[in-house]
Amino acid sequence: MAEDIPTLTQFNLAESDDGYLLEIGGSDGAVLRVAASAEQIDAIIEALDALLSDEDDAVDEPPASDNDAD
Repeated sequence: MAEDIPTLTQFNLAESDDGYLLEIGGSDGAVLRVAASAEQIDAIIEALDALLSDEDDAVDEPPASDNDAD
């Protein structure tokens, strides 16, 4: 059986004196708190944007027509 992975239940991003504080919580009650620089937050944003753009492209592509082979 595959490892049980908690579901995301909490996501907070706040500014701190040194950059940002990121909190991510799961359905198991665990909360991960990490400090992040502006560059790291930018990298997260870029990665999410790329992932979501790929999903949007897949949804926007027209289905292949079976009549093209004739």
